Amino acid sequence: MSENKELTTTAQSGYLLVADFNMSESIADELAGLDLTFDRIKIPSGGGTVYEVPGEDSDECDTVKEFSAVILYHHPVFAFYKEKYTGGSNPPDCGSYDGITGEGNPGGKCRTCPLNQFGSAENNGKACKNRRRIYLLREGEVFPLILSLPTGSIKEFTRYIQRLLGKGRKSYGVVTKFALKKASSNSGIAYSQATFGIDRVLTDEEIAAVRPLANQVKAMSRKVGYDMDEPAEMPINVDPETGEVIEPLK
Repeated sequence: MSENKELTTTAQSGYLLVADFNMSESIADELAGLDLTFDRIKIPSGGGTVYEVPGEDSDECDTVKEFSAVILYHHPVFAFYKEKYTGGSNPPDCGSYDGITGEGNPGGKCRTCPLNQFGSAENNGKACKNRRRIYLLREGEVFPLILSLPTGSIKEFTRYIQRLLGKGRKSYGVVTKFALKKASSNSGIAYSQATFGIDRVLTDEEIAAVRPLANQVKAMSRKVGYDMDEPAEMPINVDPETGEVIEPLK
């Protein structure tokens, strides 16, 4: 695998390529009869600090320490499997795309569901796995990618979004720089934690070009299957109040 040198292109090309691109019309004929899917950016396990991103060859991926992209849309993805999920397209027994209402068995309100509480799974984890799905647009491209954030990266992402909102900016109004750092639990379990920062602010013209695509992605997000998320990783136990990694139960 080689490091992709094209991820940080200059502002000259910008995000204006999507100005005349309409996902619901321009490529409707191309997608007719096909299941909609997105290429995925992967976070390594075990404390690795390089992302795996789609390469030019569909059979290969590139490894990068950081990359930049616009966040078109993001939402929670909750999934409960009675049997251990190891990947594939099988839907969960109960799932939620908004983190509020679960659909399936048992279904109902996610906040009060016993399966969405710490301690409902081994090592004091949750039986219902909580992730954050992010749709990203890299510069010079017109089709989004998906990054699925595990539990250990959600608090850092929340802080970043709060900082943006505090400055009166939307996530699709800036180019975000993504990197990774190695973190560990109190018991020494290493995991990879995503970090976020502003690369640059989009121009008004770029924002006007990106906004319609962001709306289209939001509209179609519920049609994207759960298989776009990683299989269940090693449990990272996070205190629900502080967001800190906590010691697994003995």
